[in-house]
Amino acid sequence: MTREPVTDDTGRPIVAELGRAETPDETADRKAAASAERRRNQTSFNLVAALVASLGVVLLILLVVVRPADIERESVDYAAVAADLEDQTGQVLAVPELPAGWSANRAELVEGADGIPVWSVGFLTPSEQYIGLEQGLEADARWTAAHVEGETATGSLRAGGVAWQVYDRRDERDTGNLAYALSASLGDSIVVLGGTASDDEFETLAAAVAASLEGKS
Repeated sequence: MTREPVTDDTGRPIVAELGRAETPDETADRKAAASAERRRNQTSFNLVAALVASLGVVLLILLVVVRPADIERESVDYAAVAADLEDQTGQVLAVPELPAGWSANRAELVEGADGIPVWSVGFLTPSEQYIGLEQGLEADARWTAAHVEGETATGSLRAGGVAWQVYDRRDERDTGNLAYALSASLGDSIVVLGGTASDDEFETLAAAVAASLEGKS
């Protein structure tokens, strides 16, 4: 059974909280307040919906996009590249034989601004670090200085029976890919190895480079 609303003498509903019928102003205020509350609720809902949508996009990216660490590194056959270049130019290029876990991501013969040809190979080490090999063909001391960014040698070591100058900048900031470097004169070339790898990895590469060039001399 439907209960009829209680009204006053004019037929207007009596509001229980007031104990009387609303005035026109009170009715307008109540409706305005209700409308404002609906807008607030709608805004909150929209914000929550937008947040949920954003989180969904992020989750989709995480699920679909493979993280860089999971991407298989594309290797370059630097030995094959060197063989082709040696046939074309008659130059003797360093082709270090390295143990498992090493790879190269680039290998090219370029000519610097000084006109000196440079055999350039980028190596990725077993510890996921980088060492760049720069072999300046018929290079000189000025070429070496440019490729170690003008740094003074901080020491020396022997690797592969060759004396290498050491440039250690690991305690400095913003060294980029030249936190540590080695340089040595090998035949008619000067070789600079520079990167972020460990001492052991540098010495492994240095010994392999020395063995490669001595074996071709």
